[in-house]
Amino acid sequence: MSDVSIVIASHSGYGHTAQLATAVADGARSVAGTQIHRVDVASPSDADWALLDAADAIVFGTPTYMGTASGAFHAFAEATSKRWSTRAWSDKLAAGFTNSGSMSGDKMHTLQYLSLLAAQHGMLWVSLGLLPGWNTTTSSPEDDNRLGFYLGAGAQSFNDTPAVHDADLSTARHLGRRVAQHTRIHRAGLTAAAH
Repeated sequence: MSDVSIVIASHSGYGHTAQLATAVADGARSVAGTQIHRVDVASPSDADWALLDAADAIVFGTPTYMGTASGAFHAFAEATSKRWSTRAWSDKLAAGFTNSGSMSGDKMHTLQYLSLLAAQHGMLWVSLGLLPGWNTTTSSPEDDNRLGFYLGAGAQSFNDTPAVHDADLSTARHLGRRVAQHTRIHRAGLTAAAH
């Protein structure tokens, strides 16, 4: 089977979400036969749109600002309407991640927005697939999925530091691996069904 192509389409206002995008890419790259591309949705080129159109999976990433995706991500989402009308991204796999300064920060709304965008395109959503961490007296804030999201990877980074919590980066790597694994399974299934 030829390599699968995964595009991480993200916006980062202050660098935190870019760190998560790198972690997602690293996790996906750890699965053999996976090509990773990054697209900055704030200024996509024609070549970026071509990568998105050719991808087997797209992972959406954005900071959570004022309870939703960033303005740059919303502009990108609106610009995908040409793809929506032609069903160009139908049956691609999709997933998402977000970051905010607060533990909650209304990140769930952003993840729901990303999954709804994928659904509008007819894409197939890949969830995080992790049980929540840091929810018992014997667990730790170093646990993967320490913030307890299921829909995608949620991260918290303090507004006054460039660092992203190590556990959140580990969770993002997990999401990348999971998307890559399921993309290969999906491609193999499509290939088998065609014969």
